[in-house]
Amino acid sequence: MQTQTGDDLIRRLLTHPGDDAVVGPASNDLLDEFWAGYPVTNLVTLLRSGDDTLVRTGAWLLSELGELGGALIGEIPALLSHPLRQVRFFAIDVVLVNGRTWNGPLLAQVMNLSLDPESSVRWKVLGFLFEASTDQLRAGAVSLEPGRVKEPAEWLVRHDDEQPDPREVVARLEGPDLVARLFAAAVAARWSEEDPNLLMHAAAAEDEEIRSFARGLLEDENEDEDEDED
Repeated sequence: MQTQTGDDLIRRLLTHPGDDAVVGPASNDLLDEFWAGYPVTNLVTLLRSGDDTLVRTGAWLLSELGELGGALIGEIPALLSHPLRQVRFFAIDVVLVNGRTWNGPLLAQVMNLSLDPESSVRWKVLGFLFEASTDQLRAGAVSLEPGRVKEPAEWLVRHDDEQPDPREVVARLEGPDLVARLFAAAVAARWSEEDPNLLMHAAAAEDEEIRSFARGLLEDENEDEDEDED
């Protein structure tokens, strides 16, 4: 019964890809079906459909499935390079949850999206750099080709165990290179418990994606402190 219902929902999406009144409810129902045991691999029907709306829907579903999405890790490189920014955005979540040390090229691909022309995607990359494990960051940095991203990525990994010089972090945050500023903001975020001043400095950055990310993190930390006091 579950399989048939899932198949019906996918057919509905394929038939009405541009109808929001159909796509929204059907997507939510399909997500429930996946959690109930409908095979996640059936998502390839949407991801390989060639229709941007359907690919975006499939990428969102995959990002909502947590570790279940690991079954389709092989589809992620194409999603990370998809022309729709929303698809790239959602795909980053899948890599964060499911990327392993042997997925170095995939982790490096996410790091390279620090060069993405869309600020929302760069904001998502910053979140990835903040939340990723040291092993994930190291595997990604090792897999990067020499260039604009590799040096700041290696600098980030180095300072995951070694507390950075605050003056160097600030200098990078205020420097001319956007990629270096993003990785410096990630260092500031990862060390915020030890030195909140660095994150506060990032919250005043000129780059909207860095500023909004840092401010959001500071707000979360303040809320946690208020809860602890209660």
